[in-house]
Amino acid sequence: MAQAISRPPVKLILGYLFHDHKLCNEAILEFKKNYGEIDYQSPAVAFSHTDYYSNEQGGSLFKQFVSFEKLVSATALPEIKIFSNGLEAKFSQNKKKRLINLDPGYLTAAKLILATAKNQRHRIYLDRGIYAESELFYQNKSFMPWEWTYPDYRKEEYIQIFNHIRSIYVSQIKKLGLILL
Repeated sequence: MAQAISRPPVKLILGYLFHDHKLCNEAILEFKKNYGEIDYQSPAVAFSHTDYYSNEQGGSLFKQFVSFEKLVSATALPEIKIFSNGLEAKFSQNKKKRLINLDPGYLTAAKLILATAKNQRHRIYLDRGIYAESELFYQNKSFMPWEWTYPDYRKEEYIQIFNHIRSIYVSQIKKLGLILL
């Protein structure tokens, strides 16, 4: 019988889809107040994989990712998603149109997990209306997509970002003297 063991902390990441850089910076500042300093920020990448967000956010959207220096417990993901949903509402237009889309998640040496409030057959319920989705898995020295992985997360440009964040995470775990699982 397998024994339950404690797991190392995870690397908090935040993906954000935006049109307005100023508004985006304000939202990131709010995140930093709660979750600490950023240790990596990706370049902004043009987002053109779907027009799903166009009605809310307009055209010429960009996606960017940050990771946070302070490692967190994986069990904090529902709280973090609820916080990000609150920020989306705060920065929305008349509480109806999101002007920024915030997608928190975490990265381990083995996977990238995103939080969502939308249930699907492959998502795991966590708590407080929040689900987890394994978006990428690590194999053969790189992250790989699942059959359900969002199209933009399949892009090599995104994969390189997450491989880089993973290297930061692995270094942090080794400095703490923890074992990667």
